Amino acid sequence: MKSVQQEVDERSNLTGTNKFELLLFRLGGDEDGNHSELFGINVFKIREIVAMPEITAIAGSPAHVLGVVNLRGQIIQVLDLPSIAGVKPKTGLNIMLVTEFARTTQAFAVESVEEIVRLDWSQVMSAEHSAGSGMVTSIARLEPQDGQPGRLAQVLDVETILRDLSPETDERQVQQAVGGKIVIKPGSVVLAADDSVVARALIEQGLDAMGLPFVMTKSGKECWEQLNAIAAAAEGEGRSVYDKVAAVLTDLEMPEMDGFTLTRKIKTHQRFSNLPVVIHSSLSGTTNEEHVKKVGADAYVAKYSAEDLSRTLRAVLHP
Repeated sequence: MKSVQQEVDERSNLTGTNKFELLLFRLGGDEDGNHSELFGINVFKIREIVAMPEITAIAGSPAHVLGVVNLRGQIIQVLDLPSIAGVKPKTGLNIMLVTEFARTTQAFAVESVEEIVRLDWSQVMSAEHSAGSGMVTSIARLEPQDGQPGRLAQVLDVETILRDLSPETDERQVQQAVGGKIVIKPGSVVLAADDSVVARALIEQGLDAMGLPFVMTKSGKECWEQLNAIAAAAEGEGRSVYDKVAAVLTDLEMPEMDGFTLTRKIKTHQRFSNLPVVIHSSLSGTTNEEHVKKVGADAYVAKYSAEDLSRTLRAVLHP
């Protein structure tokens, strides 16, 4: 039997192999309780899973906010995830998923938790062009097992969910936060990658405020292909990729190829090894920061603070 530490180490090391673990859960179905769909969230975002405690309702709370709970002295907001997804739990809200990411701690109420599955990011496809409200960032294809057919799980875009529940950031506030314009080599861009619609909008707003031209991609695979295309075009002009790309800014969780794999491919390729790479992720903590160093990234910045992103990019672009 593996020790707890062995399991933690094994799970942490997945980040270097384009693999991750997905916690599967159900939210409910239609009005009749049918068609209960499977959802997932990256295990690295889960702090703990607890039976639903007593919730204290808060007067004037926004829609979909059930209230708060006192979890070992920490007051945590609880969100009604089935309500947000537009479904109805058949057996009630029984489980609370406590999550930590994007500098915040919050809890999501769900109907039931199924299992944890280990996947390769190549098994995860973007859901951006599928029907839906935008709260699903990708679809995970689960392999058949125990005689059961393969299944699909909807991977929630938690950034979008939280953003929809909070007010927009004023553009003037963003401009004030990032400070003066950042000057880079004329004709060069920041190549960015993020699969979340909301995250891309925030990044684009921040880069615009910094005066940085950019090319935005939606996955690590797309970013890698774009980088190679830019390098080939530059070489065709008798120039270097460094004349065209000032830095790469990448998320970690992305379908097809994650940010760790993208960074490692860049840093181990002779063509790109000196290209600055900044990892920009809602996954925080010392474990991820250690992996950032292992794959050779130049910096890590947690989502989302325009001020911190600006400070980090300034340090990388003008060391």
